[in-house]
Amino acid sequence: MDYKYASSSVEDTMELAENIESEKFANMVICLDGELGSGKTIFVKGFAKALGIEDNITSPTFNLIKEYENGEMPLYHMDMYRLEGKAQDIGIEDYFKKNGVTIIEWSEMISDILPTERLDIKIKVIDENKRVIVLKPYGEQYEKLCDSVL
Repeated sequence: MDYKYASSSVEDTMELAENIESEKFANMVICLDGELGSGKTIFVKGFAKALGIEDNITSPTFNLIKEYENGEMPLYHMDMYRLEGKAQDIGIEDYFKKNGVTIIEWSEMISDILPTERLDIKIKVIDENKRVIVLKPYGEQYEKLCDSVL
C-alpha cells in the first residue's frame, strides 16, 4: 500500500522526516527518489536534525557516502546519482547492517542490491513549493511506521 503526503514547503518535508525519525529502528533503510531539486536532501536534513546531528547536511554526490555518528544513532547518507549501476563490490550492503539508519538518495541506481525490507519514498514536484511525497513500505516494520506517522 502506498501512503501519500502533501508538502507545501521545506518545513513540511522536514516535519515528515522528523516524524519518521521518531519511529526509527536499527538497520532502517530509507530510499529517496525524485528529480533534481525535489527535496531529497531536505528530507535528510530533517531526519538528521531530529536525530540530534548538528553537522551541515549536504548531498554526498562526490563522496557517495557520508557518515554521521554524533546523533542518537548513526546516520549513513548515500547519494548514488553518479554511480551509474556500478554498486557491486564497494560495500554499500555492509551499511544496511551497521545498527544505524541508511538513507539513500537516487536509490533506483542500485535497486539490485537494496534490501527487501525498506521504505521507498518518491518525491514528485508539483510546483516551486509543492511536492507529493509517496511512501511505499516493504516489510511489516515499515508498514507499522507508515501507519503511525501518516
